[in-house]
Amino acid sequence: MQEINYIGNELELFQHASVWKNYYGDLIRPFLKGRVLEVGAGIGSTTSTLCDGSQKEWLCVEPDPVLFEKLDQKIKSGGLPACCRAMKGTTGDLPAEPVFDAIIYIDVIEHIEKDAAELEQAYKLLQPGGHLVVLVPAHQYLFNEFDRAIGHYRRYDKPMLKAAAPKALKLQKIRYLDSCGLFASLSNKYFLKQQYPTIKQIKFWNSVIVPVSKFTDVVFNYSVGKTLVAIWKK
Repeated sequence: MQEINYIGNELELFQHASVWKNYYGDLIRPFLKGRVLEVGAGIGSTTSTLCDGSQKEWLCVEPDPVLFEKLDQKIKSGGLPACCRAMKGTTGDLPAEPVFDAIIYIDVIEHIEKDAAELEQAYKLLQPGGHLVVLVPAHQYLFNEFDRAIGHYRRYDKPMLKAAAPKALKLQKIRYLDSCGLFASLSNKYFLKQQYPTIKQIKFWNSVIVPVSKFTDVVFNYSVGKTLVAIWKK
């Protein structure tokens, strides 16, 4: 079993981003059926948004021992649906057998140095007809103090993310999201230069900027945004 200490502390902040989580959740929920593997589940905030309890199993894998304890306690106390269970470790600790109908990485692979190797491991765990879902921060030119503070190796554009995925997977959908948030990120990079956003800023982004992005993303045909999401099928 592999333990990895997570250097970021933004998970508590972003658990308040309910509008944002539901926005991208609406895009990926239709693919989250049967047995689901969530890699880097953290404290379970994303799990609580995406898992509706209809899944056969939802396995939350988390390598950080502190985050795992919080996640495990949330499951044991009934804070997550009954289909959820937690495992401390990484995908490398799972038998390389195709048993999952969906595997999701939500703001995770940017923290992994060898991202292509990680997604290849996910491919081995995915059943034929299953879906791989990846959500990442977009655009390397936005890489800033916040990215460094929470251990990001990189941000992605479409060619980079496509190149990281196993070639045998069939791309179903790839979109940029949060077009208005892109300009907020540019403002932070070149003017505010904050290492961490404040809770007030997170709540403003979540309640004001994201709802506007839901409209402008359609206008821009999902070609602009500070987040990139892709879905592949095996």
